[in-house]
Amino acid sequence: MAFVEIGGFTHHVSVRGPEGGPVLVFSNSLGTDFRIWDKVIARLPDSFRVMKYDKRGHGLSELSPAPYRMETLVGDVAGLMDHYGLKDAVFVGLSVGGIIAQGLRASRPDLVRALVLCDTANVIGPKEMWNTRIDAINKGGIEPLGDAVMERWFSPGFRTNRKAELLGWRNMLVRTPAEGYVGVSAAIRDADMTESTRRIDIPTMCVVGTDDGATTPAMVRTLADLIDGCRFETIEGVGHLPCLEQPDVLAGLINDFLKENDLV
Repeated sequence: MAFVEIGGFTHHVSVRGPEGGPVLVFSNSLGTDFRIWDKVIARLPDSFRVMKYDKRGHGLSELSPAPYRMETLVGDVAGLMDHYGLKDAVFVGLSVGGIIAQGLRASRPDLVRALVLCDTANVIGPKEMWNTRIDAINKGGIEPLGDAVMERWFSPGFRTNRKAELLGWRNMLVRTPAEGYVGVSAAIRDADMTESTRRIDIPTMCVVGTDDGATTPAMVRTLADLIDGCRFETIEGVGHLPCLEQPDVLAGLINDFLKENDLV
């Protein structure tokens, strides 16, 4: 793990694996930090140079005043990849990380050669929902929303049978700085990637849990239909965070995608 200052802003980032190896970059969801990828990364080839990072206002990255713009979040990861000399990456994005992935391919195609878009969409809305959530957090913080978010993040089976894990991941959510959560929420609210995503012409796979209550299978199917040749996969009985609920299955899908597209 490292702390890197770029443009006066300090990012928390991890880069591991052989220098000169093919690049994998992971971008995580709203209210999470980069630990959510650990079990997936452990199941992928060790030949990759792997970067994971905390978005601004999340994890151990610096907090900046809300609201944020999607262009800023895209610029953050582009700056990190440039700093480490990483390009031609297979970029794995979850939820807002998937929106960042779409934006990075549109603005910096040199950085991305393939996409894995998990539980995400070209538009996540409606705007009124985000405004209501932002207002609630500004008034009362994240804690009162914690249980409702867990219902979207995890399947009923996970919430019933894996209570210790559920509490741990709920703690991660509610300990996210409120301003960081609100800032990223505003970026999601205002993002519409539809037109640029129609032009994606690199290998892409969309994955969604069948019990996802945040970005439903129908939403992810709509995203996949925008991208010519996109592979679409569902993971049965899983919520919004397959990397936590079924890392074996998600890693298996990613490994298959890497092999079938000669990305390893």
